[in-house]
Amino acid sequence: MNKLFFRILVLLMSLSLIGIILVQVYWFNSSFKNNDEQFKYHVTQVIGNVADKLEQQEEYSFYDKWNRLKDSTGKIPKKEDLLEVLYVQRNTKTNKTIVYSNTLTSEDYDISGSLFNKKFSSERFKNFSSKRVTEVYNNNNNIDNSTLGQSLIPDLRVEKSGSLDLLNKVQMEISIKDFADALPIDERISKIKLQNLLKKELEEYGVKTKFEFGVLNSGLSTKIKSDGFHYDKDASYHVPIFTDNEGSSRYELYITFPHKKKFLLSELLSITILSIIFTLIIIVAYTSALNQLLRQKHISEIKTDFINNMTHEFKTPIATINLALDAIRNPKIIEDKEKVFRYLQMIRDENKRMHAQVENVLRISKLEKRELDITKEPTVIHDIIDDAIEHVNLILEDRQGTVVKHFNAARTTCLINEVHFTNVLVNILENAIKYSPDAPEIEIFTENVKDMILIKIKDNGLGMSKIAQKRVFEKFYREHTGDLHNVKGHGLGLAYVKRIVEDHNGQVYVESEKGKGSTFIIKIPLIN
Repeated sequence: MNKLFFRILVLLMSLSLIGIILVQVYWFNSSFKNNDEQFKYHVTQVIGNVADKLEQQEEYSFYDKWNRLKDSTGKIPKKEDLLEVLYVQRNTKTNKTIVYSNTLTSEDYDISGSLFNKKFSSERFKNFSSKRVTEVYNNNNNIDNSTLGQSLIPDLRVEKSGSLDLLNKVQMEISIKDFADALPIDERISKIKLQNLLKKELEEYGVKTKFEFGVLNSGLSTKIKSDGFHYDKDASYHVPIFTDNEGSSRYELYITFPHKKKFLLSELLSITILSIIFTLIIIVAYTSALNQLLRQKHISEIKTDFINNMTHEFKTPIATINLALDAIRNPKIIEDKEKVFRYLQMIRDENKRMHAQVENVLRISKLEKRELDITKEPTVIHDIIDDAIEHVNLILEDRQGTVVKHFNAARTTCLINEVHFTNVLVNILENAIKYSPDAPEIEIFTENVKDMILIKIKDNGLGMSKIAQKRVFEKFYREHTGDLHNVKGHGLGLAYVKRIVEDHNGQVYVESEKGKGSTFIIKIPLIN
C-alpha cells in the first residue's frame, strides 16, 4: 500500500510539473502571438498615417506655391458670374414677402498650370465667392418675377458675402492631384524625408527596431527605397500612397522589419527569464525532493536489512555461547579440563566476534560525527602492511590461502595513524578472503608515483559488477553474492576504509571484473 501511494504521489507530482511547463510554453506562445498582432496593428497605423501625411505635405507645398504666385502677380482678378439663384416666398396671412438671392462668382488670377508643370498649360486656378441677399417686403402684394428687377425699396435688407473655401479647396485638391500624378515619384518625395517620417511615427508607437522601406510602382521597385530593402510580399506591410481623383493609386509603400522576431522576443524577455528561473527552481526543488524521498526509502530498506543482518550476526554467537555454557554446567564435562578450556575458548571467540561487530558500528558513527581521534605520525607503509597481514593470518591459513608481496616502492614513509590505517588494510584483506569461493590468492603491490605511494591489493575472488564498483564504498551497501551464504558483514567496512583514507588526504578506488577478482588501490601522499 505504501509503495502504491508513493508511486501515485510521484506520478501526480511529475504530471503537475509537466503541466506547469506546458502552461508556461502555452503562455509564451500566446503572448508572442498577441505581441505580433499588436505589432501588426501599430505598423498598419504608422504606414496609414505616413500615407496621409505625404499627401498633406504635397498639398501644403502646392498651396504655398499657389499663394506666393497669386501674391506676386499684382493683378486684379477677373470676375465672372457663374450662377444666380432667386427664391421668393409670400405669406398671405401676414402679407409679408421674402426675396432671397445667391450669386456665385469666380475670380480668375490669371495663373495657369504652366507655372507648376508645362503639361497643364490650359488649366487655370480660380477662387470662388458668394453674394447672398435677403429682402423683406411688408404689405406689398405686387412683387413677382417681373417686378424683381425694379427699384423697390425693401423694409429689411440683409446682405452677406464671402469666399467659398470648401469649393476652393475641392477645386484646388482636384487640380493638385492631377498635377502631381504626372510627376515621377522621386520628385514628389525624397528617400531621407520618407525615412525620417517613418522613423518618427514608429517611435511614437513604440516600434523601436530596424526597418527597411520601399515605394513600388505597379509592383516594380522605384528609386525611393532604403539600401537594405528587398521586396517580400509575405514579410512586408504595405499601403497605397498618393491616390488620384478616382481613388486609385499606382504607388504602394512597403515596410519590412529584418529583426522583427528578435524585437518581439525582447519585449517578453524579462518576464520569460523570470518564468524560466521560477520553473527551474520548481524543477530543482522537485528533483531534490524526489531524490530525498528515494534516498530515504533506500536508507529505510538498508537499515531494515542491517538490523536483520545484525540480529543474525549476534544470534549465532549468542546461541553458541549458551550451548557452551550449558555444556560446561554438565557434571561430566566440567571435570574434563580439556573440554572446559575448549568451550571457554569458544565463548571468548564468539564474544570477541560480537565485540568486533559493535566496534565497527561505533567507528562509523564516530566518523560521521567527526569524533574519531586520528593522530598521525611518520610511519613506514611496508611495516603497516606486514602488521595487517599478521592480523588475518589465522583466517587465511584456515582457508588455506596465500599472500604474495611485491614491494616495489623506494620511498615508503607517510604521515598516518597506525591503528586506523592497519584497520583499513585488514578490512580490505578480510573482504578478499571472504569473497574468494576457493582458496584465497592475494597479491599486494607497492610503487611510487610522483609524491605518492600506491598500494594495490589484488584477489582472485568473485569480482564486482560496474554498479557495485560505483557503490561499494557506500555505507550499508552489500552486493548480492548469489549462493555464497557464508559471507558475513553489514556493509560498513569499506565505508570506514574510504573515510579513513580520505582523512589521510588519500584516495581509494577499485578495479574489478565479475568472476575475475578485484584490485583495491590506495594512494597516500609521502612525506617530502
